[in-house]
Amino acid sequence: MMKAEKLDLTQEWDKTFPRDERVDHEKVTFVTRYGITLAADLYKPKGAEGKLSAIAVCGPFGAVKEQASGLYAQEMATRGLLAIAFDPSFTGESGGQPRRVASPDINTEDFCAAVDYLSCREDVDPDRIGIIGICGFGGMAINAAALDPRIKATAAMTMYDMSRVTREGYFGSTDSKEARDEQRRAWAAQRTADYKAGEYTRAGGVVDPLPNDAPQFVRDYHDYYKTPRGYHERSGNSTDGWNATGTISFMNQPLLDMACEIDTPVLLVHGEKAHSRYFSEGAYERLRGDNKELVIIPGASHVDLYDNRDTIPFDRLEAFFGKSLIR
Repeated sequence: MMKAEKLDLTQEWDKTFPRDERVDHEKVTFVTRYGITLAADLYKPKGAEGKLSAIAVCGPFGAVKEQASGLYAQEMATRGLLAIAFDPSFTGESGGQPRRVASPDINTEDFCAAVDYLSCREDVDPDRIGIIGICGFGGMAINAAALDPRIKATAAMTMYDMSRVTREGYFGSTDSKEARDEQRRAWAAQRTADYKAGEYTRAGGVVDPLPNDAPQFVRDYHDYYKTPRGYHERSGNSTDGWNATGTISFMNQPLLDMACEIDTPVLLVHGEKAHSRYFSEGAYERLRGDNKELVIIPGASHVDLYDNRDTIPFDRLEAFFGKSLIR
């Protein structure tokens, strides 16, 4: 018997974006097949009746539903979709211990569990469900689409392939057995130290204060996560980061290996000037057939696709999901 954990959910509007009165909002929860209870914000077009098309949104990696994913979900609800933005396992208001860890398997399952939930709602057509993954959850979304045929359309926005960057570093800078062995030894030593101490060491998150020599993409992250623009107290990227061993499993578990067998539509959107653009281009090459589309936004950076309404192609997203979901 599935048993939901009782979560302490904030009922006040604590998002990094303004509320849209054209949309009804409520907090909901659902349970993954690992028994972890996830928290979500549900956005529904005001006055909508009957069975609706629906989407589940998650990301960026380390962020919470009060940030970019909630903005996307609310906006798509203004365009006729029932949408949920959820906190992944071990993050934000969702359950799971320890906190601030990630897993290619568990976080892929988070998307599939969201589809479980949506499929069983009386106001959702279970044959018209899609997903949106932002940043690191773009890779998880593609992996979920390769696993779960209930997902009828997938959009990956400014995606990171977390397996690839963990295994190879940025732009292949640590793509050697020697470099990976060094990382494995560091993780192994950290595991021993954490177990001896009885607690997990935190690391990562967006650097603050910003070093003078920080590259532009780090400056862009800082401008989002460390300022009122996108700061949120439950976001690991905004506050004190991840567990130092939190992403170990991405080293040996490639996310996109089965992307070539996705039959449903996949839309990849990336900024022209994003440091991470090559992840979407690599994912596009892995996909097969005429079900894939890559859109490059002129002049846009990685973080522009988090919250810049002048940059995020919401009309394109509406048209994309309209082909498969809205009828």
